[in-house]
Amino acid sequence: MVFGIRKRIHDHLVERRIRRTRLVTKYGHCNIEFGNVKYGNHFAFLVDFWTTFVEFRWRFVLFFFIASFTLSWFIFGLLWFWIARNNGDLRWQNPSKGHIPCVDNVYNLITAFLFSLETQTSIGYGGRAITPFCSGAVTLIIIQYLIGNIINCFMCGVILAKISIPKKRAKTITFSEMAVICPKKDFLCLMIRVANLRKTLMIGSQIYGKLLRTTIKPDGETIIMDQVNIEFMVDAGKDNLFFVCPLTLYHVIDNTSPFFEVAVDTLHKQEFELVVFLDGTAESTNSACQVRTSFIPLEIMWGYNFLPIISRNKEGKYRVNFSNFSKVVPVATAHCAYCFHNMKGHHLHSTDGIDNGEFEVIDNLEQPNMTKM
Repeated sequence: MVFGIRKRIHDHLVERRIRRTRLVTKYGHCNIEFGNVKYGNHFAFLVDFWTTFVEFRWRFVLFFFIASFTLSWFIFGLLWFWIARNNGDLRWQNPSKGHIPCVDNVYNLITAFLFSLETQTSIGYGGRAITPFCSGAVTLIIIQYLIGNIINCFMCGVILAKISIPKKRAKTITFSEMAVICPKKDFLCLMIRVANLRKTLMIGSQIYGKLLRTTIKPDGETIIMDQVNIEFMVDAGKDNLFFVCPLTLYHVIDNTSPFFEVAVDTLHKQEFELVVFLDGTAESTNSACQVRTSFIPLEIMWGYNFLPIISRNKEGKYRVNFSNFSKVVPVATAHCAYCFHNMKGHHLHSTDGIDNGEFEVIDNLEQPNMTKM
């Protein structure tokens, strides 16, 4: 009994380690950190300050937005206070009755700050105005106007760039939570499903994958992140996908596929990560974007196929039923790719598939024996 408990704890810890050490999360974020970066390389972020600002989180962008305007108003307020002080315009300096100030109604620090704010924002209430008798004041108002416009253009550009950043468009493209392995047109295929939640198209869409795993070469060298190309396609090809409705992408498992030696009983014992990429250009904004997701062995179901989700009503309109987007049904599938290609009679070894215990089986009157993801 103690041995069984230890084994369960060990299996649970192994599963958690696999999930935590994945390079790409299900939402496309890369789980990687950089260490021992030379201090001088940090200045490269300051040189490329535009990209640095655009990649800041919203909380920091809003902080810099508020700080840049407030600080510039305060600094120029101090300069206007200094000009008023040098000209003897302040109340505590007791100016004479015939005294001509550089700026009307600027007689302390608060009024100098208010004049700075009104000047840079072009409010112009009319209570405070510059006079033509101080050349220093004329020069300062020109400088403040130019710097104020530069701050306005820069901060508006950063906010506009963050709003229209391509990865926000990528959030409306979703992948199925699980991948499946089953026969398709006389081939054993690994299949995933992807959908564009917007009606606007992704132009020039391309799909491809990378299999990440640790390999040991014959000379003993260990490659921590060995990358193997995985080709995905649809029935019409793999380039320039017509992404108007959800697509089922498939990878043919033949003798050139890295999945050829994987069997139904060894799949979940493997250690690899399948990263899937979809590149395209948004039709509405003409901006290129990339969508990423990943699948680990526990997220690949052997002996299942996706349910159909596209239908046509009586009026001739096409309808997409997203309730079936990630639902699967068990199908007869060979024990391994070698059996599928070389041993006749092994294609229908099972009709139950290999289920993942984390997903519950649900009953549906219209589609029985479905697994909900």
